[in-house]
Amino acid sequence: MSDGYAQFARSPLGSQLVKQLGLPNPVPLRRWKSGAPLCDSPVLVFGVTSTGMATADGGYAGAVRAMLEGQEIGIEAPGEGGEGAPRLGAVVADLAALRDPGQLEAFRAVAAPAIKRLARNARVVLIGTDPDLLTDPVEVATQRALDGITRSIGKELRAGATANLVYAPSPLAADEPNLPSVAHTVQFLLSGHSAFVDGQPFRIDENAPLPNPADPQKPLQGKVAVVTGAARGIGAAIVEVLARDGATVVGVDVPAAGDALAKVVNRVHGSALSVDVTAADAGQRILDHCRERYGRLDIVVHNAGITRDKLFVNTDADRWGSVIAVNLQSILTMNEAFLSADGLGEGGRIVCLSSQSGLAGNRGQANYSATKAAIIGLVDALADQVADRGITVNAVAPGLIETEMTAKMPFATREVARRINSLQQGGLPVDVAELIAFLAQAASQAITGQTIRVCGQNMVGA
Repeated sequence: MSDGYAQFARSPLGSQLVKQLGLPNPVPLRRWKSGAPLCDSPVLVFGVTSTGMATADGGYAGAVRAMLEGQEIGIEAPGEGGEGAPRLGAVVADLAALRDPGQLEAFRAVAAPAIKRLARNARVVLIGTDPDLLTDPVEVATQRALDGITRSIGKELRAGATANLVYAPSPLAADEPNLPSVAHTVQFLLSGHSAFVDGQPFRIDENAPLPNPADPQKPLQGKVAVVTGAARGIGAAIVEVLARDGATVVGVDVPAAGDALAKVVNRVHGSALSVDVTAADAGQRILDHCRERYGRLDIVVHNAGITRDKLFVNTDADRWGSVIAVNLQSILTMNEAFLSADGLGEGGRIVCLSSQSGLAGNRGQANYSATKAAIIGLVDALADQVADRGITVNAVAPGLIETEMTAKMPFATREVARRINSLQQGGLPVDVAELIAFLAQAASQAITGQTIRVCGQNMVGA
């Protein structure tokens, strides 16, 4: 649904009142458009060495520069942005070599004045070394500091700008096998695909193989994807974005949603399958459909879900059990088929829909929050079990997304939910779909076992 306040804030009268009264000022976000450049303005790329010196090249900064040069994006080095310099489309800082808190000053000295020059809808991306892979307490503390810096900058930015963090497995080695994976993740975060992803850490798996080459315009070409709960809302957007990126999509939903499901999949020349995901044989029926029609299954998106809200003390067994069955037990049961010998092959992808509720809980949603928290644990545990098969397992956790369901929320509740994130607005179903499509790519092989929020950096939750 439309955001009436945002429309008013963009009107001549509204913009004047917003400025005078210091009210939230949500701006249109820079989302992906065919043919649009990665960034509209130059990108400042720099690193900080283990001696605390700012540098223009080397390590992950060098890989990012090469990626930007390949797309003919203007690049600025530290110290080049003097008076009259153009606004920046992004700031990318490689801080993976930092091992002492005092070295953070070199980052501040370069980044602080640069962030003042950011254009609308700009990006800030920090690159660090995953603290979980370090042992020295000082080094761990230094790298963990980047998480706090990123989240704080994200809350300070305005005009649709975002800040995110990429944790790499090791610093600066020229032969680092995950240089392409880091550059690929930075590319996503700089692009319009990541419009509603803000304040998030992305961890690159140290054991991941090099990504497979793919058509950058159709990164899912040749893949067969299944999306449950595909008839409307977020599910329908996922179908459309996966198909846009080249996948053949099988949309799954309950028989009662058959007409709506057919319209969604027909638009992308996919196929529809009417199946209740809680049926004991749902996973096998979906797998059989994919193998009989397409000969394979590569991507599974567990999107189907329901809410049956009630205060915990007033929740009966039916309300409790139905939510558990659809949102969680169905995933566990279907995965048995999808992960069988005839299921997902090398390079397979499983992406589950969690929620901000799974991170922070919601009043009146103990059943729903339980399932979404369980999914976070599921992907963390399952990722290790299937890693040797080249399969990745991740979850995305949306905040407020503008759908038919959120349109039914009480007005005051919905307005508060829209404004309590750094971007001061609700997201769109396409924002969730874009993150899922990124995780489904072959080049995202190094990201697994993670739950990534798509919430505009909501103030609630982790």
